[in-house]
Amino acid sequence: MIHLFEKGNNSKTLVLLHGTGGNEYDLLSVGKMIDKNANILSIRGSILEYGMPRFYKRKSMLEFDYDNLIEKTHELREFIDDSSKIYKFDRNKVTVIGYSNGANIASCILFHYEKAFSQAILFHPMVPIRAIELAKQNQTRVFIGAGRFDQMMPDHEVEELTQIFQSVNADVEVFWTDYGHQLSKEEILAAKIWYERKDVSYDDEI
Repeated sequence: MIHLFEKGNNSKTLVLLHGTGGNEYDLLSVGKMIDKNANILSIRGSILEYGMPRFYKRKSMLEFDYDNLIEKTHELREFIDDSSKIYKFDRNKVTVIGYSNGANIASCILFHYEKAFSQAILFHPMVPIRAIELAKQNQTRVFIGAGRFDQMMPDHEVEELTQIFQSVNADVEVFWTDYGHQLSKEEILAAKIWYERKDVSYDDEI
């Protein structure tokens, strides 16, 4: 996969997953705002939709190609695992940060794998897939940033996703803004505060 890796000054790693039409550079400033000292692994989606990179195929704006989504979910998780060995970062101290399409596949990884990430920051996600057996999350911390006027990810999607994560024992916090689908500075700063609030003892348990 096309990606970039930047070595940080602490033991934590941020995995960045862009939205539709983005690339591995899109969320670098977001990652730096949240933790300027962390390692960064930023990945470009391998699917092209009318020339726009994505992480999985879809049949329409709101209908995913579920077979491809599952295939790409496993592929992305394996790539992150392999990257931890290549770049020698602690796989147990990884926070995934995804926006829109990137947030959806990050959620799908959490649906399929226990301890996939120590925590997740999901900006404007929706429920990626339904009617599957969910992996237990054992208090994995999840931050969801959502817009009250987001027509692509309406309120009920965010609420359902929150309930799904809570049903498998994830620790979920939702932050609402009065914006649409765009990624706002307000929610990035809220995610930073949430990230920095992580209990030190939790690090020791990972």
